[in-house]
Amino acid sequence: MKKPQDKAAALRYTEGKDTAPKLIAKGRGKVAEKILAIAKAHDIPVKEDSELVEFLSMLDLYQEIPADLYKAVAEILAFVYMLKEKKKGGGTATGY
Repeated sequence: MKKPQDKAAALRYTEGKDTAPKLIAKGRGKVAEKILAIAKAHDIPVKEDSELVEFLSMLDLYQEIPADLYKAVAEILAFVYMLKEKKKGGGTATGY
């Protein structure tokens, strides 16, 4: 049985509009469950990274992520783009 997430955070990045990804939701317990349920309902990819969630939970909502988190978030964006390509039939998923 998989352990439920006790914390969750959601990022939004619109290419060409945003300078950097922004934190648009964060929470623990029931709020974390709701964030994950909304992501699942809208077919939004989820990547588990407890260390990154800890850092993101310290940010204010709608705050751009700080430069020192760019590398970690870039890895997540690459993961998301890879999943989108896989769904389109553009390749196979590797890594994650």
